[in-house]
Amino acid sequence: MITLEPFTEADFPQLISWIDNKRLLKEWSGELFAFPLTLDSLRWYIEDTNDPKTSDVFVYKATDTHTGEMVGHISLGGISWRNKAGRITRVLVGNTATRGRGYCQAMIKAIAAVGFEELGLHRISLGVYDFNQAAIRCYQRAGFHREGTLRDVERYHNEYWSLVEMSMLAHEWHALKHPVKEAQ
Repeated sequence: MITLEPFTEADFPQLISWIDNKRLLKEWSGELFAFPLTLDSLRWYIEDTNDPKTSDVFVYKATDTHTGEMVGHISLGGISWRNKAGRITRVLVGNTATRGRGYCQAMIKAIAAVGFEELGLHRISLGVYDFNQAAIRCYQRAGFHREGTLRDVERYHNEYWSLVEMSMLAHEWHALKHPVKEAQ
């Protein structure tokens, strides 16, 4: 359904076109970027990424394997090699017309495979604002477990947003990939 490929300068215009308002940028990146996204800010964002020997951040575009079209964006960062842990961030299925087609779950599973199988991580976490119920369901279907809620962690205009913390451990990933068959 999708493949993950390194996110490059050639992909900047597509991402910029998707993130067309301040609220969406805040939901997608927290405080990392100011609106509007710019070529310069995205150049900084991908510096020193995607090298398995030296990087602690891996930034990808998701490409539909049938159409070749870029359909999303995702990153795995905050890597602690000592703790063998990382954090999924900046998940976006870009075109709103393509949401609900399984791209999000495919992206989450693909980035989990990178983390657990290629990088040898033990734990991968993520945070999602509690009002984004579609994303929470997607992450749960992909195998992530809800750990708790950090209440009112982000202020946007006159409202506060709470953050749902979720994670998956390596043994849970491997159990999803190779389920044990029950004896009959």
